[in-house]
Amino acid sequence: MTNKLKRMIRADRGTELSCKGWQQEAALRMLMNNLDPEVAENPDELVVYGGIGKAARNWESFDAIVRELKELENDETLLIQSGKPVGVFRTHDRAPRVLIANSNLVPAWANWETFNELDQKGLMMYGQMTAGSWIYIGAQGILQGTYLSFVEAGKKVFGTADLTGKFILTGGMGGMSGAQPLAGKMAKAVILVVEVDRKRIERKIKEGYCDYMAETLDEALEMVEKLKKEGKPASIGLVGNCADVYPEMVKRDVVPDIVTDQTSAHDPLNGYVPNGMTIEEAFELRKQDPTAYEQKSKQAMADHVQAMLDLQAKGAETFDYGNNIRKYAKEMGVDNAFDFPGFVPAYLRPLFCEGKGPFRWAALSGDPEDIYKTDQLAMEMFKEDEGLVNWIQMAQKMVKWQGLPARICWLGYGERHRFALKVNEMVASGEIKAPVVFGRDHLDSGSVASPNRETESMKDGSDAIADWPILNALINTSGGASWVSVHHGGGVGMGYSIHAGQVLVADGTKEAEERIKRVLVSDPGMGVIRHADAGYSRAIEVAKERGVKIPMLDAEK
Repeated sequence: MTNKLKRMIRADRGTELSCKGWQQEAALRMLMNNLDPEVAENPDELVVYGGIGKAARNWESFDAIVRELKELENDETLLIQSGKPVGVFRTHDRAPRVLIANSNLVPAWANWETFNELDQKGLMMYGQMTAGSWIYIGAQGILQGTYLSFVEAGKKVFGTADLTGKFILTGGMGGMSGAQPLAGKMAKAVILVVEVDRKRIERKIKEGYCDYMAETLDEALEMVEKLKKEGKPASIGLVGNCADVYPEMVKRDVVPDIVTDQTSAHDPLNGYVPNGMTIEEAFELRKQDPTAYEQKSKQAMADHVQAMLDLQAKGAETFDYGNNIRKYAKEMGVDNAFDFPGFVPAYLRPLFCEGKGPFRWAALSGDPEDIYKTDQLAMEMFKEDEGLVNWIQMAQKMVKWQGLPARICWLGYGERHRFALKVNEMVASGEIKAPVVFGRDHLDSGSVASPNRETESMKDGSDAIADWPILNALINTSGGASWVSVHHGGGVGMGYSIHAGQVLVADGTKEAEERIKRVLVSDPGMGVIRHADAGYSRAIEVAKERGVKIPMLDAEK
């Protein structure tokens, strides 16, 4: 991110509308919030996070989206094709105000080469997951999921969620991966995060997500040992390249307790940085010879993954954090690249069976007090869930706001709509000053097909079936979500995922109440039916306990 921005984008706060309704206003504010310099990685280029994940295709399109949202009637729907507004149709007042499709390619053409050609022609953009669907909330968006993954890894290996005195090694400190240092610290570990771009470490220290920066591996390991002995949870950012640092750890026989990685390896050209050169030299090579850059990038990934496998063999609990690095390593000759699992089948699938996932909300008032009131509500409503209460208390102390105040909280089927209805009542009464936006990551229990990530190793072998995210988008549109999106390639890159998102505005009205009762039941319900259909016993139990209607459940399972 440059020091001097070409354009400063920041969402309005308060109760004054610049649009013709709160649904349009919410879409406008969340679009702008994605590009707030506190939030976005490179707002000048409209890049929010994840390499080239953008909020709008170009500035001309951004301005047109803003104009159309301000003019949009309460019975009209705006259509967005890969970041460009392409149409407005009269629908009805219960329909979504915006429908978004990003980065979608016909399967035989679904690769980076085709996408890059179309992108360069100005015909597409990469929407990542929450960048192009206007519900990114900064690093907090993945923070709880990362924390839960570390905690579950601890339970599996050490029999405890308390990682005091344990050492986590990982890579990446970008928009989403920048959650890792704080997540590791929340789990009470000492976490070392390798990041090639010094500016990213400096930014995360400034934002309160990272404690220390180390210039050399020697310095970093000395800090790790000292902090471990003291039993002091802490995070360290090491300026370096994972493809150099991880193999050196193997060579020195330094074995962390937990090893993972969250670099932007989903995109070998724009996300990952090859080793053997300075970052400046790498970026110059990217410009001058993209083909050579990509080849060097993939070779570095192979070295990176091989070192992870070597550390696994030495006893480290090792897992893939969903960036598709194993696929590229295998392509480059690491035949056993998939010998360590992805984080979803390893730790999080039982939560998905209950319809749980990274639910989130943002206060359109801009007042943190509105979020603190929702925090209190969540802790009261779900007080029997010690993990949830503990999470919110930690987040209140340790998470700094980025852009509009927001909260992430993994709620499941039967919980999301009950919570949102109470919040809607608080907006209606004025206890919460302005409407609240409810959304989620596309990484949710029933909204994604991604065989190397969320749907890896499904019990029935249904990993690659993409009907589920399409059905998710269709039912959320039918239910009247405020805006709905369908994307391709988020998280793992072109050709490897289809996923859907929805956002819902609680503006205190009876209409919002009805929308909540539909959308925040069907959306997490998709997670339950998707996993029940795959034969997961916990999902089947949840469906029966909570009344999720699945026509052939008893006949098939």
